[in-house]
Amino acid sequence: MRLSKFTDYAVRVCLYLGAHQGRTVPISEIAEAHGLSQSNLMKVVNQLVDGGFLRSVRGRSGGIALARPPAEIRMGEVTRHMEGDTAMVDCSTCILKGSCGIVRALKEAKAAFYQSLDRLSLADSVLAHPRTLPILLGPSEPALGAVPAK
Repeated sequence: MRLSKFTDYAVRVCLYLGAHQGRTVPISEIAEAHGLSQSNLMKVVNQLVDGGFLRSVRGRSGGIALARPPAEIRMGEVTRHMEGDTAMVDCSTCILKGSCGIVRALKEAKAAFYQSLDRLSLADSVLAHPRTLPILLGPSEPALGAVPAK
């Protein structure tokens, strides 16, 4: 299964915010960190806000933050929300429509894909690889739980 760029960007936004808990992050900061278009990210963010994953704050100190703790956000939930409930293939013009033996297997494969992602929380995702969190935090911020220098 191949995810859309829209979903890819949504996962990147969530990972970035999972690493930057406790503060409101400007969309421009995420766009710059990932080398993405700010206008594209704004569309993604709007959909994530509508889905209840993010909250947005308007104004001079505005930006976005997670609407729930990262441990409560399942990656399958985010992916499912962004991808929608469309079929993996368009059977509308196929001569086998209604008589194809693979449609059921594709539905089962899609369900298994989402079940696999449902086992993974955003918190798990941020910590799944030892370099993920330091990369997302960038060079200027200490890692979460790090002891500040005296």
